Amino acid sequence: MIDILIGTLCTIGAVAILIAAIGILRMPDFYLRLSVTVKAATLGGGLLLLSAAFYFPEEVSVTTKAVAIIFFLTLTAPVAAHLIGRTAYFIGTEKWKGTIRDDLAGMYDKETHQLGSGDNEGDNISHPSS
Repeated sequence: MIDILIGTLCTIGAVAILIAAIGILRMPDFYLRLSVTVKAATLGGGLLLLSAAFYFPEEVSVTTKAVAIIFFLTLTAPVAAHLIGRTAYFIGTEKWKGTIRDDLAGMYDKETHQLGSGDNEGDNISHPSS
């Protein structure tokens, strides 16, 4: 029974990583590639590590390391992707021509890189007209 669980977790994890690889090739711009890759690779890596923890049930060190890596991967990968995407936006990485709207247009102060809320008129950031 545990072998079926391990095989299932490995298969789903490998498929998620395959989806991430396909996403890198198929998505039209950097932002979509980043989004699909981080989500699928985090899920796939987490499932593969979870299957390793189930494969070595007597080895507490393997299970502890796998759980710790899953925790830190889940915690840090989205934050890193956000910072990479934000930096790409600041330097003007081209968006896909099918992008319908840019919610951040006019919301960032180009000198301080601070994001305005759009609600306050006194936040010293030029707001797009609604």
